[in-house]
Amino acid sequence: MTTPRQNRISALLAPLLLIATPALADAPPPPAAQFLVPTLTLTAEGRSTRVPDLAAFTAGVSTTGTTAAEALSANAAAMTRVIATLKGAAIEPRDIQTSSISLNPVFEQRPFNQADSSPPRIVGYQAGNSVSIRARQPGSFGKVIDTLVAAGANNINGPNFALDKPEAAQDEARRDAVAKARARADLYAAAAGLKVARILSITEGGQNDGPIARPFAPLMMARMDKAPTPVELGMQDVTAQVTIRFELSGQEGIRERCEGLVPRAPFPCRCRAKGSPIAQRRRAAGD
Repeated sequence: MTTPRQNRISALLAPLLLIATPALADAPPPPAAQFLVPTLTLTAEGRSTRVPDLAAFTAGVSTTGTTAAEALSANAAAMTRVIATLKGAAIEPRDIQTSSISLNPVFEQRPFNQADSSPPRIVGYQAGNSVSIRARQPGSFGKVIDTLVAAGANNINGPNFALDKPEAAQDEARRDAVAKARARADLYAAAAGLKVARILSITEGGQNDGPIARPFAPLMMARMDKAPTPVELGMQDVTAQVTIRFELSGQEGIRERCEGLVPRAPFPCRCRAKGSPIAQRRRAAGD
């Protein structure tokens, strides 16, 4: 039998229960069980070797004169001869490109112990003109250098050897990189008692089509009337780098339901190991 006081309390709590009931009904279900899949990410570099068939270098003329106009005029005449000689040496016009033109004053040189605070006096001018050249015939690289010097070029830098069409070598380097990454993945997986199931992602890194330019020795700048300038082609290394993410499999429990358990390492979940809290709950529930 309820008292009048209890009836009043029940009347006050009834609206609160009506408000709380929909909130409980709309509460989201517990998060679904997650599957932990062991993965392995490796980076490998592939390599392909070719004989270079393209040499790029710069050649120019540096001249001086008492006036700016004199220095620039002498430079223009010398550079015109150099370009004409290049075109006559089977260098295509598309492979000759002006890279720099300069004109600077030449100041007098004073002894270090001279006590003179006046500005240095201009005694002349120096003009320079350089072109970038690509030689496509490997056997003619040395002759091209000699031709430039004979025509009046006194400033040469290079060569930078490369491949005219590096696509085939690049693809070979990519295949080599993928093969190396897969071989290492199989090694690591076997050491961990697993197997490589599949590739999840492949990311290509940087590429290198060859070494940087190497300057000629000063001796090669001089005129050689007898033997042509020696140029050794060597071999061109083309490299490619890939980063591959592998999925591993082959061990019991690799896709076990973890139900919130976070393993200490990215390897198969041990939620069904004997003695684990989750295993005990499953056995109690008859799972």
